[in-house]
Amino acid sequence: MTPVPDAIPDEEPDPAPDGRGIDWPALRAVAREAMAHAYAPYSRFPVGAAGLVDDGRVVSGCNVENAAYGVGLCAECGMVSELHRTGGGRLVAVVCVGRDGTPLMPCGRCRQLLWENGGPDCLVETARGVLPMTEVLPDAFDAADLTEHG
Repeated sequence: MTPVPDAIPDEEPDPAPDGRGIDWPALRAVAREAMAHAYAPYSRFPVGAAGLVDDGRVVSGCNVENAAYGVGLCAECGMVSELHRTGGGRLVAVVCVGRDGTPLMPCGRCRQLLWENGGPDCLVETARGVLPMTEVLPDAFDAADLTEHG
């Protein structure tokens, strides 16, 4: 198990750019706690993710590596699994953090997962600030593409 990083000083809630008033420091704290459970013996790069659901729940996940590198699971995968395991819903806000507790940008596969489970209005805290999914994954492929082009 990866140890939790040194405590990050208390932070004030950051209002989201669109006024939703997401408590980003609290969401980052949940992501840091999830990161402490990461299984990352190969990369030694633990990641945690936390997401606020439209019903007020907070879900989280951590990365789980595998000796067959291609079958490792990102933290966002675990978070989305927990979303569905605990009742479904839509993600409203998401943050992924690394060992130092600062936001990381989700990988391409995970951006697609976030789009599918949060949609264009889901907010993601990144190193560049809070961004809507439309900026994190422009020109996203989704269920509408299957019906329009299938």
